[in-house]
Amino acid sequence: MVLRITWLHLSVTAVHLDRRKASFDMKKFRVALLANLKSNAPKFEGMPEDQWDDLDSEKTIQALVNAIRAGGNHCEFLEGDITLFDTIRRYRPDICFNICEGHFGDSREAQVPAILEMLRIPYTGSKVLTLALALDKPMTKRVLAYHDLPTPTFQSFERVDEPVNDDMVYPLFVKPSREGTGMGVSAKSIVHNEAELREQVGHILERYKQSALVERFIEGREVTVGVVGNLIGPVARRLPEDEDAPRIQAGLRFFPPMEVNLKPFESTDVVYSNRLKVALADQLDYLCPAPLDAEMVDELNWLTAAVFRVLGAHDVSRVDFRLDAHDNWKPYILEINPLPGLSPGVSDLVIEAAAEGVDHTYLVNMILDTALKRYGML
Repeated sequence: MVLRITWLHLSVTAVHLDRRKASFDMKKFRVALLANLKSNAPKFEGMPEDQWDDLDSEKTIQALVNAIRAGGNHCEFLEGDITLFDTIRRYRPDICFNICEGHFGDSREAQVPAILEMLRIPYTGSKVLTLALALDKPMTKRVLAYHDLPTPTFQSFERVDEPVNDDMVYPLFVKPSREGTGMGVSAKSIVHNEAELREQVGHILERYKQSALVERFIEGREVTVGVVGNLIGPVARRLPEDEDAPRIQAGLRFFPPMEVNLKPFESTDVVYSNRLKVALADQLDYLCPAPLDAEMVDELNWLTAAVFRVLGAHDVSRVDFRLDAHDNWKPYILEINPLPGLSPGVSDLVIEAAAEGVDHTYLVNMILDTALKRYGML
C-alpha cells in the first residue's frame, strides 16, 4: 500500500447531487474509506509509546477497501487529517465509511464527521455529538447515571491532590478519560489505597495530558457486546419512565457476547490491558459466545440497546461490561465504543460477528448498508 493519498487523480472540486443520484439508481456507490494510518500519524517530542495504538494498519485499511469493493461499490482510502477537506471534494464520494480516530483534541473522533456535515456528505456511524460524548468517559458515565443505567461509581481527577469523594470505595480503577484500546490500562490501574491512587492518577495526568477517570473496580468477568443497526420506534435520547414499558431494541442486530480468557495472563494482566489488546491480540483465547445463560444475554442486549439509545448512536457500536462476582454477576456498563475496531480476525466486533457466521466482508457491508438505509439511499 502506498502511504498518503496517491490514489486520487480527479480534477473535479465539488460534490454534485445529480451525479450522486445517478449512482444511487445503479445501486453502486462511490465510497471513501476514511481512517487514520499509524504510519501517517504525527510524531512529537515526549510522545507516549502507545500514543497511536488506536490507529489502523495498512493491512486493516486494505481489508476494508477490499470488503467494500467486494460489495459492488467503488472505494478509495483517504487519510482523515487536515488534507481531507480538499481530497474528499476531489473524490466526490456518495458516502464515507468513517473509522477515523483523529490525532489531537478532546473531541478528536468527531472532527472528521464535522467536516462531512459541513460538506453535506453522508457517512457511516454515529454523529458529531455522540462521538464527542463517547470519547469522554466521565461525560458518558454522567449520562448513564442520569438514566439510572448501572455503571460503577466514579470520580474525575484533574489534579493529583483532589479530595476523594466519600462514595469511592477501594479497590478503585484508574485510566485516562479520553483514550481507547486499553491505553493507560495495566495491572497498576487497580489501586487499593490512597497512596497507590495518587501515584496512578499522577501517572495518567503526566503521560496522557488529560484528566484521570477513577471508578470502583468491579471484580469479575469482562464481556463486550457488539451491535449493528438502528433503533426503530420512539427512540429519543431518554429511557421510558414506565418501568413496565416494552424494552425498545427493535432494529438492532446483537452479536454474541464475547469474553477474553485472562487466566493464562493473570500473573501479569488481571484486566483486558493495552498490552493484551495490542501486543498479544493474536495470542488471546476469545470466548465467543461467552458462557452466559440466556437471561444474562438478554439483559446485556437490553443494556446495550439502552446505552445505544441514550448516547444517540447510529449504525454500529460495541458496549463493554464488567460482571460483578460479588453481586450475583450483576452487569455494570463501562463504556460504549461507537467506532469499534474492524481489523480482520482480531477486533472484538469482528470476532463476535464471526461467531454467528458473519465474515469480515459481510460485516463491513452490513454497516455500510445500514447507513445507506438510514440516509434513504437504499
